[in-house]
Amino acid sequence: MSDDEIFEKVQESLIEALGVDDDEVTPEATLVGDLGAESIDFLDIVFKLEKAFDITIPREELSPEDILTNSQYVLDGVVTADGMAELKRRMPWANLEEFEKSPKVQDFGNLLTVGDLCAYVGSKLS
Repeated sequence: MSDDEIFEKVQESLIEALGVDDDEVTPEATLVGDLGAESIDFLDIVFKLEKAFDITIPREELSPEDILTNSQYVLDGVVTADGMAELKRRMPWANLEEFEKSPKVQDFGNLLTVGDLCAYVGSKLS
């Protein structure tokens, strides 16, 4: 499946799940900040992606809460260097550059972009 085909299916799934317009769903758009996804929406997004691509998406792969709530990886609300290393290991498909500049746990939810989601799906398909 080509990157364009993956993007189209991801875009369709997000339009259905979030009720946004297709022109809003760009590779750079963040799921939370730009598209307004809330935690409950992620269940619907995952369901739609699993159905569209015939894949299984374990919750911890898209949402590494066990890292973000672990005192081994977080100090005073900020992800430590060990925590960043673990996030990169667990989420090789995500672009963590911006988050790394200011790795506040509270900002993690606004990290995931449509492009990251496409890269994740691509990694599951290959």
